[in-house]
Amino acid sequence: MSKPLPPKYQTINWQAYNQSLKQRGQLLLWLDKDMNWLAPATGRRGRQPTFSDAAIQFCLTIKCLFGLALRQATGMVESMLRLAGLDWAVPDFSTLSRRQKELQVRIPVQKKQGCLHLLVDSTGIKMMGEGEWKVKKHGADYRRQWRKLHLGIDAQTLEIRAMEVTDNRTGDATMLPELLSQIPATEGLVTVTTDGAYDTRLCHAAIAERGAAAIIPPRRNGQFWKGNSQGNQARNESLRSVKYLGRTLWKKWSGYHRRSLVETKMHCFKLLADRVKSRDFDRQVAELQICAAILNRFTALGTPQTVRMG
Repeated sequence: MSKPLPPKYQTINWQAYNQSLKQRGQLLLWLDKDMNWLAPATGRRGRQPTFSDAAIQFCLTIKCLFGLALRQATGMVESMLRLAGLDWAVPDFSTLSRRQKELQVRIPVQKKQGCLHLLVDSTGIKMMGEGEWKVKKHGADYRRQWRKLHLGIDAQTLEIRAMEVTDNRTGDATMLPELLSQIPATEGLVTVTTDGAYDTRLCHAAIAERGAAAIIPPRRNGQFWKGNSQGNQARNESLRSVKYLGRTLWKKWSGYHRRSLVETKMHCFKLLADRVKSRDFDRQVAELQICAAILNRFTALGTPQTVRMG
């Protein structure tokens, strides 16, 4: 018996999406002439900061967007300010490096109507080690090191709503409560979709505490959990559904396949930053947060809307 043909999809907003892709290449897209470039007075003793956090984030955004070194980034920012007709001073590379360590990165998010369906997954970002060709040709001289990136995205807008950065020894499931805590309590959280690595009591309890439904496939050798807590009951109900419907039908019935959207977002993240360039952990976190802000800005410009044909 032959396999059914894969479904075909058509983009219905191609003109608007094509225009948004062109806007991503505009240099002055990232520059707001009304931003507070100079820092306000802190009211504390000692030397006051010259540049605001928005100015530092703008310079680091240009650095991450074009893959530049700090000195090259300052030169590009100077040329962009001249193109915009602004006479603002530009922070030097040492100021950018110092301020990056404690920078509170602002990740823009669109205002939306309705509730939130959160998709969660994690991936590794290279930090130190040889390239693939060198390892294959001559072997590795020392062990590679990674930073683990935990993401939660909105299934509707595809924006990054929650983000954590850890070392490669931290498990995926242990960071889910931290991701959920970044979603405002006033925002309705309907579902949380993850893969089977999050099938733990901690994750189900954290999701149940937010009043959301957990779409997590039970482990293949999973057993029913004892206890009457909401998390245990929800997980046992999922296990009953999998045993009754089968794993394939359960994934279609529950909408589990939407989780592929977060894997696509991680692919986009790695196209922008497959390796962190900063040396210490705090600066690496800020660097990855700035990449998340860039991706959210790209998403806000426009995304394709597709419909299934036939």
